[in-house]
Amino acid sequence: MKKGSEQDPKGLVHESYRIDGITLSECRTIFLDWALSLPLEQDTGAAIKTLLAQYGEDAPDHPMTQVLREGQGGMTAPRRRGGWRGRPRN
Repeated sequence: MKKGSEQDPKGLVHESYRIDGITLSECRTIFLDWALSLPLEQDTGAAIKTLLAQYGEDAPDHPMTQVLREGQGGMTAPRRRGGWRGRPRN
């Protein structure tokens, strides 16, 4: 994806792959900014899938690839509810 693409409007993900020595924590911060920059109607899961196909195959060990994979997994429904609904019933 080029900087300023539909999946990466600000080019944040693109630039993260170009930063030498970027950390996992920094990638998570960039990912959050990226997610907030997407238009509301944008399918976030599809965008992550496209970005992983573009960058993840060439840089499987890059921290942003890990963050994108985590983000893709985070798109699934929660496994457990909190509060009183999450407690076992007797």
